[in-house]
Amino acid sequence: MKYYIIAGEASGDLHAANLMKALKKVDPDASFRFWGGDLMEAQGGTLVKHYRDLAFMGFAEVLMNLRTILRNIDFCKKDISSYEPDALIFIDYPGFNLRIARWAKEKGYTTHFYISPQIWAWKENRIKAIKRDVDHMYVILPFEKEFYEEKHQFKVHFVGHPLIDAIANRTPIDEDNFKREQQLDERPVIALLPGSRKQEISKMLSIMLSITKDFPDHQFVIAGAPSQEEEFYHGFMEDKNIRLVMNRTYDLLSISTAALVTSGTATLETALLKVPEVVCYKGNPISYEIAKRVIKLNYISLVNLIMNREVVKELIQRELNPRNLKRELSKILEPAHREQMFQDYYQLEAKLGGEGASLKTAELIWKYSSQN
Repeated sequence: MKYYIIAGEASGDLHAANLMKALKKVDPDASFRFWGGDLMEAQGGTLVKHYRDLAFMGFAEVLMNLRTILRNIDFCKKDISSYEPDALIFIDYPGFNLRIARWAKEKGYTTHFYISPQIWAWKENRIKAIKRDVDHMYVILPFEKEFYEEKHQFKVHFVGHPLIDAIANRTPIDEDNFKREQQLDERPVIALLPGSRKQEISKMLSIMLSITKDFPDHQFVIAGAPSQEEEFYHGFMEDKNIRLVMNRTYDLLSISTAALVTSGTATLETALLKVPEVVCYKGNPISYEIAKRVIKLNYISLVNLIMNREVVKELIQRELNPRNLKRELSKILEPAHREQMFQDYYQLEAKLGGEGASLKTAELIWKYSSQN
């Protein structure tokens, strides 16, 4: 069968790549055309557009790039029509994907949405479009099934969280070899995950690096995102004893004592790898003020949202400053605080279910596509 997949961010690239791998198991004749990244490309098929050219974060940024976004939507529709897929698969990225889904449904394509838009956080009115335009929804957070089925009478499939698969299937590393390769010394590692987009990295990394001098017994290592060039990070590292590890975030976290993490999927990845963390967020002031008024959540990190309580400290906007960051990092280096966080992490993992999200989703997509 022919599958057309649209992923617009680094996390979507990861989950879509694992889904493609699973689809090839259930459908040996699977062929792919997709919007995504390097991980998807490694699974085979044709990369149409890379997510690094698609990611605009925040209300203000979307407005400034609206013309580009509209051009991409028009091009995507034409490309799908030319390819004529048996299944059209959307991976999160709702602003773009829901527009394509409406068009696709009208054209008679079967639409699959893997990893629900976070309409339980904001834009709940998108449920109307989802119920109208999405044939099959596969959710990865336990509370999403209740949200859709009990609150909105829309049947969905809870498949578990694909990060559990991604982390369980990673190749273990030798810590000593890794440190030698990356020119790290013997001090405990504090990982810095400033995000994947230039906009957020520019805001986050300088603040994270501002406290390195306060922890001389630790070494700070930046996790370079696959969507960025190594040279981009060097401008933040001048005159600082900082290391950069490119495209090996899981390996870096696996040897880390603690982490400072920009809000997003990385907060959950860090927790599942059992690394104590402080969650950081600072966005465009206009975008933040708008978001604060429309988002209906008590927390911004997936860890706290899933647990429905504060497990990891969130430093948001003005609260994200050197004084607070130093204080919270000091806390998660204390043995008692770390032990409690580890216990919370194990509870978190239990809530997310076991392995197999990608394969469950692939089997369902294959099943429904075969029926058409």
